[in-house]
This record gives sequence, structure tokens and C-alpha cells, in this order.
Amino acid sequence: MAHDAAVIGLGYVGLPLAQAASHAGLSVLGFDINADVVASLNSGRSHVDDLSDADVAHMLSEGFRATTDPAELGGAETIVISVPTPLSTEGGPDLSAVEAAVETIANQLRPGMLVVLESTTYPGTTDEVVRPALEAGGLSAGTDFHLAFSPERIDPGNPLFGATNTPKVVGGHTAACTEAAAAFYGRFVDTVVRAKGTREAEMAKLLENTYRHINIALVNEMAQFCHELNIDLWDVIEAAKSKPFGFQAFYPGPGVGGHCIPIDPNYLSHNVRARLGYPFRFVELAQEINAAMPSYVVRRVQDALNEDAKALRGSTVLLLGVTYKPDIADERESPAVPLARQLVAHGATVQFHDPKVKTWRALGDAVARVDDPMAAVALADLTVLVQNHRDYDVNALAAAAQRFFDTRGVVTEAGRIQRL
Repeated sequence: MAHDAAVIGLGYVGLPLAQAASHAGLSVLGFDINADVVASLNSGRSHVDDLSDADVAHMLSEGFRATTDPAELGGAETIVISVPTPLSTEGGPDLSAVEAAVETIANQLRPGMLVVLESTTYPGTTDEVVRPALEAGGLSAGTDFHLAFSPERIDPGNPLFGATNTPKVVGGHTAACTEAAAAFYGRFVDTVVRAKGTREAEMAKLLENTYRHINIALVNEMAQFCHELNIDLWDVIEAAKSKPFGFQAFYPGPGVGGHCIPIDPNYLSHNVRARLGYPFRFVELAQEINAAMPSYVVRRVQDALNEDAKALRGSTVLLLGVTYKPDIADERESPAVPLARQLVAHGATVQFHDPKVKTWRALGDAVARVDDPMAAVALADLTVLVQNHRDYDVNALAAAAQRFFDTRGVVTEAGRIQRL
């Protein structure tokens, strides 16, 4: 059966993309190697935060279908690769999922197809890894089929910007490839931005996240010395952002999480070292600062307990919110993991609550879940707000706590409260 598009990888990126294309009237096939995910979607159940079961049911009514059969990809006009690219042990991107997807496509490739890589990676991947594998069967990119890169810009939990109204960057192997990709995305995305080529499009994604990574590190370091200088950094940021030009507010926190900020800039840093032989110093310094924030939070917890003549060893510390972003269930690279691990290593009894996470497997049985956060904060020696979910009445929780450490700068009530 012919399809306008097939999306390989039906996770936080691929599924919203498939939804947007389906809503625009495209015939969309979803492909995933996880049979449980495929079966769940085909029965109308969602596994990502941004789509409800009703959203998936609507997609099915519009003709969307998921499959594990690679042979079905041969009927697609366009194939989009949206698979994970975690860090490898060497510090660069692990391209095994991309390579597997490309091999699958190569076996189904036919003249006239458009293949687009959306998975975040280092500049050169589309041309040096994807293209040779696709051309191994005899077809040439730019002549027999179109090849492009388009960085994903899905922001899980963002109520304002989704796949349709977030501008889409595209860069093709040739100018014709760029136009083919622009025409495809233009059918369901409001604004398409054409980059010079695949490397420029790949680098654009890394620049976006490196910019955030570095600026978050800046305020994280400022949070540490502002505390020592008795300066309220949160008030400083509010004052600075009153300037209508030349400043964008970034906020400190207990660490960085998700797939993008703690991961993507390292692709670029690794690529610069491997190809040019010298470090990308801004990224490596930012990584050092951001990675140290959980340790800094532990030190602040120790200091706060000392004020009550308590040792961290033997104290009960409650963590509120263990996901990497507010109001979603995604735990990828959450700073709550190293924070909890270090607290346990210091002998604390660590508990957690998160309205989005019923079972937190990060530390096995070392961290117990509490069901009633209001009752738990009253019993814990110290409570740390790690993630500010909208379900939390943070002022009420802080008021009920013996000690409350606010790493998000959101508590407005006075009392036995400390802010990062």
C-alpha cells in the first residue's frame, strides 16, 4: 500500500511528527522495532506525554497505522528517520539505531523517494554515514533519490509550540533535495527554513542546544557564588530580564536533563576533538559546571541540615519531582538520579514523590516512593523541590516542611526555606 510518508521511530519525536502529517491529510505509516509500541498504538493507546489516547485514536481514524514490517516502507514517498542517538562510550553519538534504520530503508529504497534524517547527530552524518549506505545498492542521492537532514525541534510538554507551528529547518544533499524536503514539510508545517546543506542543518540543531547549555551553566555558576555573597540571583534575573533587548533569561537548577542539553553539545565537542584535535572549551566547561550541580545541591542540603544540628547520614530527604522537565513523565538524564545516588551514598534515607512517575527504577529499591507529599514533607528532615510540576502547591508544601530546599526558585512564602 502506498503512503505519503513513513516515520521510523515512534517516540517523543516521531509520533508528534506523524500526528501533524496525518492531521494535514497525508497518509502516514509508522514503523518501530518495538512490537509492544506498535500494538499499543494500533489499539489506540499512547505512550508519550504530548499525545493522549484520544489523539492516537484520531490518528487511526485519519488512516495512520503502525507496523514492524520493513517491507511496508517500500510504498512510502518519503521516509523520515526519528530514532534515538544516545552518547556512546567514547563521548560521541551512538549511531547504531540510525545505521539500523538506514539499512532497513536501503533494502526498500526506490527511485524518487525522499529520505530525511531527523535524529540529532554530528555534522557530516547524513553525507558520510547515511548517504553511502543508501547508495550501496546502486542508486545515487540527488539523482535517483532525495536525501536531506531536518533537525527535530519537538519540545515535550510545551503547550504553545508543536510540530506544526515550530519552524522546520531543512538542508539537502543537493539544492533539489532541499526543495523536495521543503515541499514535504511545507504540507503540514507553517514555516520551512532552508539551510545551505545537510551539514549546516545538522550544525543548526547543535548550536541551538549548545547555546542553552552554556547559558544554563553561566547561571548555575552564578548561583553558587551569589549564595556565598548573599545575593538573590533569582531577583537579579527578574531585574535583568526587564531589559527589552540584548538579554534572554536562563535559570539555575539542580542539573540539566533530557536528551538535548546534557547530550547534544557533547556530539559537537567530540567531533571537534576527533577531527581538529583541540577542545571546544565552552562546551566542556559548561558540561563540567552543569554536571557538578547535583553535588552542589547535596552540599547545600548538608548545610541546611547542619542548621538543625542534624547530620545528612541518617536523615530523611524527600525529593519532589524526578523527571527532567515539569509536567511530563520523561525521566531521561534527569538530575534527580545523580542527586539521589549521592544522597544515598552519604547515608541519607531518600524518598521521592512525582505525580508523573509511579515507579522510579533509577536506583532500584534504594529510594522509596511516598503517596502523600503533604504528609511526607512534614515527616522528612528536609525536602528538595527538584522539579516543579504544576500539580504541586509548592507554597503549601514548603510551609508544611521541616526544611525546604527550592532548586527552582518558585516558592514565594517565607519560612524555613532556602533557594538555590
